Amino acid sequence: MSGSATADLDPGRFAVHTCDLRGFGQAYVHQGVGGVPVLLVHGWPETRRIWWRVIAPLVEAGFEVIVPDLRGFGDSQVAPDGYADVASHSRDLHALVHDHLGHDRVVAVGGDLGGPIIQDLALRFGSFVDRMVLFNSPLPYDKARMAGLNTRPASAHDYFLRQGTDADALAAELATPEQRRRYIATFYSSRFWAHPGAFDDAAIDFHTEPFADGAKLRSSFGAYESTFAESARSEPAMIGHNPDTPTMILFGPSDHVIYPDFDLMAACVFDRHVGPYLVRDCGHFVQWEAAHALATAVIAFGTS
Repeated sequence: MSGSATADLDPGRFAVHTCDLRGFGQAYVHQGVGGVPVLLVHGWPETRRIWWRVIAPLVEAGFEVIVPDLRGFGDSQVAPDGYADVASHSRDLHALVHDHLGHDRVVAVGGDLGGPIIQDLALRFGSFVDRMVLFNSPLPYDKARMAGLNTRPASAHDYFLRQGTDADALAAELATPEQRRRYIATFYSSRFWAHPGAFDDAAIDFHTEPFADGAKLRSSFGAYESTFAESARSEPAMIGHNPDTPTMILFGPSDHVIYPDFDLMAACVFDRHVGPYLVRDCGHFVQWEAAHALATAVIAFGTS
């Protein structure tokens, strides 16, 4: 294994910091202090590790890179209020970046669950999000604007229903660390979220290891539960048409879990969009599968 590949799979590659502003310890990487602040927000089933290939190039380009583990993920604690919905994550990250680190504006980058979170940040906190880079993410549905587009994902969504409506039973079935890791491994392999061959066994081991913890895996299902049950929402998420925030749209089209016309749909949501740009031979995990392309896009867009 080459030196760069070894570093990609090193859990200790970047120092971990912790803050507690919202009732739980939130872990985060903080590199390049003094540069243009950029917030990298992971999705599910991911942790801050999914950004390992992007952090150093952004620091070298002059960014102050902030990479949190969301509440209940990775090294962050499960929040005692029991919520793990988009609005909670959004408020957590605003507290981290604005209140703790002192930034009034940030470039926000995200996909999967991280996508709705940065969309919420942009609408909830106004000018706080200076611009966004969005990829392979859930989007608000606009029937009129999206008429004629292919908005139905191709993959099976059994996991979505179970995690959203039967989370306790699913967590009970995943009774051991090995069972939990095998379950998460399917999202990097047999469920065809990623482009074929994007994750070898060593990479899958690296990304599944944080999900061996049963309490944290159960907590992570909260984002899915919040789509079905009002009781799982701390407050309504602010996800909708955004006419103001400059947004670069990227799309890894090998993804079987997101909308086939994600790129065209996103162009309907964000009036001030750049792109959409298709990323060749790339699926759901753009920040890992096409790290150079994503870093280049953030550098170009985030400093323009």
